Amino acid sequence: MASASARPGILDGIRVLDFTAMMSGPYCTRLMADLGAEVIKVEPPEGDHIRMRPPLRHGRSAYFAQLNAGKSSIALDLKQPAARKLIYDLVPHCDVLVENYRPGVMQRLALDYATVVKLNPKLVYCSISGFGQEGSWSGRSAYAPVLHATSGYDLANLDYQEGDIARPLKNGIFIADVLGGSTAFGAIQAALFRMLKTGQGEYVDVSLLDAMVGMLVYECQEAQFPAERRRPLYRPTQASDGFLLVAPVSQNNFEALARGVGHPEWISDARFATSSDREHHWSELMKLLDDWAAPRTAAECEATLTKAGVPCSQYRTIRETMALPPIQERGVLEEIDDGAGPLRIPNPAFRFAHSAANVRNKVPALGADGPELLQKLLGLGPEAIAALRRSKVLRGVQDESVAAAE
Repeated sequence: MASASARPGILDGIRVLDFTAMMSGPYCTRLMADLGAEVIKVEPPEGDHIRMRPPLRHGRSAYFAQLNAGKSSIALDLKQPAARKLIYDLVPHCDVLVENYRPGVMQRLALDYATVVKLNPKLVYCSISGFGQEGSWSGRSAYAPVLHATSGYDLANLDYQEGDIARPLKNGIFIADVLGGSTAFGAIQAALFRMLKTGQGEYVDVSLLDAMVGMLVYECQEAQFPAERRRPLYRPTQASDGFLLVAPVSQNNFEALARGVGHPEWISDARFATSSDREHHWSELMKLLDDWAAPRTAAECEATLTKAGVPCSQYRTIRETMALPPIQERGVLEEIDDGAGPLRIPNPAFRFAHSAANVRNKVPALGADGPELLQKLLGLGPEAIAALRRSKVLRGVQDESVAAAE
């Protein structure tokens, strides 16, 4: 198999206008950049808020780098008509537009789908929002933690704690953003496929709340058809120095577990003989596992159970996971340099046999690519670009040619 750098990207030749900030939209467009798309990040004069979020190194955010590697940046004051005119001129040169402003913002800027599709009927336009583009909740502010609470996720997770915790758990992992960004990424690919077949563009409306509800598969059905009893949950098993998760899902898994821990008599124990029996005596089985693991380290437990063929894992920190053999062997982490030094960024979770799917070694400074993009795509010369800078339509880093012109 050829190296990633030697292979073409599936989205080579696709150009994306990226009006996204924070996390859900940038996550989507970063995946597109990983597949070779030219992603033009259109930022306000102050830049994406994530640019100043820690961890920071020499004034550069590694958080921003992971979400925006592989993109170009142009900084425009879209409140000025001249800036919107530049977008109108760029739209015919682009295949995709992605935005995650609050519904109504792009319309007020006259950059909504109905306006720009007239300039490019083949355009795939994707809007990502908390509650969708229409309806009584469409104008609500919606950050990931709010959507976790709204969707039922937080209370479902609290219910699974079985009374051990009195209030919903805090969560700093923004599931709604990553899930919504991934959903948007997939929907855009489907819309591009349709465009290639029919020559017609498409409008994609992604709701983060919809994505969260769709993720709660069992919970959504159990809410409609309550189960007679709680389903058994795999819980942490405590070893001498930490915890591990043991998941004997099938009958074969359970029998392997019984033999692996040296208790083959569990197989014929009336409490555990069948899946139904184990469900009724789940806490007893979990207690026996705790007793077995207590004098052993978590690593010893994992090694013993893995050798026996039992699905299990120690609980690891992300730092520890980043060093695991499957992460190293699959090349999950790619080293890039964002101008503040090297850092490792996760590649997409999928691989192609013949195409590249990897993070690209570029993290744009605010507006750094604006002059070059305007020259390349619109044919603007140094004087025109300098005039845009003087009027503060174009902002950000100034290239040498513009500096000389001014």
